[in-house]
Amino acid sequence: MASIVLRNVDKIYAGGVKAVNGLNLDIKDGEFMVLVGPSGCGKSTALRMIAGLEDISGGEISIGDRVVNHLPPKDRDIAMVFQNYALYPHMTVEENLAFGLKLRKMPKAEIAKRVQEAAKMLGLDQYLKRKPAALSGGQRQRVAMGRAIVREPQAFLMDEPLSNLDAKLRVSMRASLNTLHERLGVTTVYVTHDQVEAMTLGDRVCVLRDGLLQQVDTPQNLFDSPVNLFVAGFMGSPSMNFVNAELVRSDGGAAVAFAGYKLPVPDSTFAEKPGLDQYLGKKLILGIRPSDFEDAVAANGSSGGWARIPTRAEVTEELGSEINVLFLIDAPPVEHKDTVAAQDTGDDEEAALPLVGDKSLWTARVNARSHVRPGQNIELAVDTHNLHFFDTDSGLAIGHPANVGR
Repeated sequence: MASIVLRNVDKIYAGGVKAVNGLNLDIKDGEFMVLVGPSGCGKSTALRMIAGLEDISGGEISIGDRVVNHLPPKDRDIAMVFQNYALYPHMTVEENLAFGLKLRKMPKAEIAKRVQEAAKMLGLDQYLKRKPAALSGGQRQRVAMGRAIVREPQAFLMDEPLSNLDAKLRVSMRASLNTLHERLGVTTVYVTHDQVEAMTLGDRVCVLRDGLLQQVDTPQNLFDSPVNLFVAGFMGSPSMNFVNAELVRSDGGAAVAFAGYKLPVPDSTFAEKPGLDQYLGKKLILGIRPSDFEDAVAANGSSGGWARIPTRAEVTEELGSEINVLFLIDAPPVEHKDTVAAQDTGDDEEAALPLVGDKSLWTARVNARSHVRPGQNIELAVDTHNLHFFDTDSGLAIGHPANVGR
């Protein structure tokens, strides 16, 4: 096992296109690091540079105590798992697992031992004599992972290995990956565009955008304390609600005013977010996570002290244990380069949102006890201790430790 260190790593393609720009990243020995971001952000390029499949244009990459800039992939002691499995169709599962070890002239007894151990670990024992065509997608992906495991490399590099699987299988494979990492403890770098996958798998998550590192932190810290509008909008599902607002003084203290609403800002927030007081009387961008809402009636007092927003449910999405309530607020959508970039999830979901005139569609995630239905009026309670504030020009989170003094 080994740590992986990237120092000022660049990748410049013909025509001067910078796919990766001055990337600095320390991946600890045994850590599960996830690289996440929208399409074209440079995450797969960064992974391929670590693997040696892509030359670097500048900087330095170390695996363990060796600088590997000019080492070919086979000498870097890493194993890759790809999106498309890359299995040999004419070989059985057992032969696929053993193939790389045979190339290394490993003794037959050791090959058999490693193959059996990996097959048992991945639940492939009964499939060893089958060929890939006779396996399901999930089984093929487990074989691809087994082929990496038998190598016992210093690091695993995984490029969107679950994206070809259906939704339910992805969830169970995520659990399998977590268990495998706990058991093996091998340094793993994992690329995905799916931020739910990133949040559930990573010890830490590195968020990239246009080749630039935005923030690297634990999944919970990325969710609770995003460094800018882009990270705030990209991490979390449903994504954070944004609105142009004004921080004002009122009789009871400070409040944030937007779309005819006025939410009190607790004194503790000013202590936690140094520099926020300088925005009193000024415009800023307010962010509220869907999970920081609750149905005021169904909450039965558990939301005591929370601010209230009366509104009307336009659409409801019932998820069993909770309901997504989509409602309109009387303010135009925030048009900032960071929020636009965060919506680029690689599909057209965001583009299909039904916007009415110059109003914004927000999402509140409430408990299923609410029983709210489309067209009904609802009073939403908001946890004002979890409000997020961003500078309208820079898009930086106000009071975030990384931004203080910038």
